[in-house]
Amino acid sequence: MKIPVAVLGATGMVGQRFVALLADHPWFEIVAVAASERSVGKSYAEAVHWLLAEPLPEAIAGMRLLDPLPEKMAAAQIVFSALPADQARMLEPEFARAGKIVCSNASAFRMETDVPLLMPEVNAGHIALIEVQRRNRGWEGAILTNPNCTSSGLTVALKALDQALGVRRAFVVSMQALSGAGYPGVASLDILDNLIPYIPGEEAKVESEPRKMLGRLEGDTILSAPLRLSAHTNRVPVREGHTVCVSVELEQEVEAEIASAILEQYQAPPLARDLPSAPQPPIIVRREADRPQPYLDRMSGRGMSTVVGRVRPDPLFHLKFVVLSHNTLRGAAGGSIYNAELFARYAGWK
Repeated sequence: MKIPVAVLGATGMVGQRFVALLADHPWFEIVAVAASERSVGKSYAEAVHWLLAEPLPEAIAGMRLLDPLPEKMAAAQIVFSALPADQARMLEPEFARAGKIVCSNASAFRMETDVPLLMPEVNAGHIALIEVQRRNRGWEGAILTNPNCTSSGLTVALKALDQALGVRRAFVVSMQALSGAGYPGVASLDILDNLIPYIPGEEAKVESEPRKMLGRLEGDTILSAPLRLSAHTNRVPVREGHTVCVSVELEQEVEAEIASAILEQYQAPPLARDLPSAPQPPIIVRREADRPQPYLDRMSGRGMSTVVGRVRPDPLFHLKFVVLSHNTLRGAAGGSIYNAELFARYAGWK
């Protein structure tokens, strides 16, 4: 029997990804969808401006949109949140208090000390932090978060290198796709023939979130990894796929080909390795001189794998390379669904 789930913010860009990915999921079944007040009562097909290449799932098209309130979706055991951060901060705790498992794409609770910030192929063990959260907050549900879409691919690559060699610090420059800004996103006259070297709040997230994910769970808290990060974030005229140029200082020097092999051979922790959304493999290394590229590589591993290329020596640090990840799949809806699968495995539901 499939686990009943609901989607909050179901008509937005990330909400649509949730609907598309969950429509034929082997473990989960959508039983409720919610959206803003102006859409409540309409069918999903009436309310949504469908933006994805794949067709709108027929099983969801006729569902009536509900208010995003726990009592309106009592049948759901897991709630996927594609809400804006301000709404998430108000509403997600209500669902956790009602006993729901909230798998959130919002930034509202990512850096809370008792909320796991999860990438199962990186830090599956941090799922145990929900026991601390439940004790601290007195609720039977839980909030699980996935990271900022730029932090995602970057963190997977850093994890592989840190585990094998130790990472001291990294300098990163992002080139982020338009879909990361949601819909309608950036005005065409602002981005065509242009690059915008500022995304509000983004650099702070990229400099802090990987440290939490690469940290270790000790007792009731996560001790952040000691590595230091410096980030420049930029919006570029690409539809999907975030690219990050990375320079890293390691605990020890390494030849580029050995580093490539370390990245290529990296595996997720056993608890997360065979889940339905697990990227196979977690990291794909491209050895062509001009890869990865968003248009060619963003759907690698069904859009869940991290693609790394141009691994080479760095004259200032030790190593430099390029990372690509799909921002609305691995970095958003797909990441939340992977987290839900991890919880279902952890809780013995599957």
